[in-house]
Amino acid sequence: MTTDLQQTQIEELITSALSQRRFSYAPYSGFRVGAALLAENGRIYTGCNIENAAYTPSNCGERTAFFKAVSEGVRSFRAICVTGGKQEEPSGFAAPCGVCRQVMMEFCDPDSFLIILARSVEDYEIHTLKELLPMGFGPADLA
Repeated sequence: MTTDLQQTQIEELITSALSQRRFSYAPYSGFRVGAALLAENGRIYTGCNIENAAYTPSNCGERTAFFKAVSEGVRSFRAICVTGGKQEEPSGFAAPCGVCRQVMMEFCDPDSFLIILARSVEDYEIHTLKELLPMGFGPADLA
């Protein structure tokens, strides 16, 4: 897939997401997620998953990054990198859950927003939001 992201930006997002996993609070599942969200202004917002014994109040790493950015007034985004797994190094690709994809739909253009799924800086895939959420429901549907 062709992207308008530079290789250095992709690598910085992957490195940030992998690093963010160390802050994950996952005592129940042991599945640690890190996310790094690139805003249009060039700033990277990070997030990790935060579990709760009641499960429902838990929050994914992707939404943590989005909510952190939105709470600081940022509403325009280019890409997010997601990494996750139970091992120290991710063994597979961790795609965003449906709730996270819906949050992305609220703030991102599904045709151009990029989702990087990474195991390492050398091993990653890039998808558009539209590929991961075809026929998504968003603000334009309420206009």
